[in-house]
Parts: sequence; C-alpha cells; structure tokens
Amino acid sequence: MKLDNINWKILKYLQQNSRQSNTEIAKKVGITSPAVAERIRKMEDAGVIEGYFAKISHTETSHQLKAIITLRAFMGRLKPFLETVKTFDEVVNCYRITGNENIIMEVVLKNQQHLEQLIDRLITYGETRTHIVLSNIVNNNPILKKV
Repeated sequence: MKLDNINWKILKYLQQNSRQSNTEIAKKVGITSPAVAERIRKMEDAGVIEGYFAKISHTETSHQLKAIITLRAFMGRLKPFLETVKTFDEVVNCYRITGNENIIMEVVLKNQQHLEQLIDRLITYGETRTHIVLSNIVNNNPILKKV
C-alpha cells in the first residue's frame, strides 16, 4: 500500500493516541471523519496498522524491575527456547537478533528474587546477560515519514 501525506499524518496521530476519535484526527489532517475512518480501515486491511494496545505502567502493577536480558543459546537449544519463551509472563518483548547473542528480551519483574528465578529458567537454554533498566529515554517513538 502506498502511503500519502494524509495517511502519514493519520498514522502520526494514531501513534500518539490511538483512542482519539476520527473526528479529532479529521480536524488535524483537514479531511472528513468518514474519510479518516476509510483510510484507517484500508491501512488495517493492508497490514500497515497491526493493532492497538494499552500502555501499562510496570511499576503501578507491582513490577519493580524492568530488565533487558540477552541469551546466547546453547547448541540445539534455540528452537526449544523460541517455543518456550512465548509462555513466560515476564517477557514483554522478545527479538531474535544477529551477533554473539541470539535473543534479546525486555522483561518486567516483581523484585530481585523474581529476576533470579527467571534467570534460573533461562540458563537451561543458554548463557544470559542481564541489564537492569534505570530509566526510559525514548519510548514508543512514532514511525514518521522520512522527508
């Protein structure tokens, strides 16, 4: 699907707040509300818009730690890990990557003991490295049209 300037503007506003109404977006981009709805529907159908999500505060849900964990899988353990990691409630994002490590995960944890328990489960699949997140500098930056 080819994205024109209006579609890019709609995407920008949806990424900032996907709960705003089509009428609000229409005022900002200069077209009618039904036209916005139609463009959004077409972008959803084309797979440009993959879904809508609530952003949840991990600290307000009693998860005091956020960490980035990398995994360098042992020989023959990557495929089993790829299936198992989908069942780990602590993992909020997981990527298969290039380089020395095979996997990078973003996890949220209740405390240090919870982190230790997760690492104990992970080390059966490979060597881990853990990085505690101190603060978030850039978060869900919108994907914008490059000029």
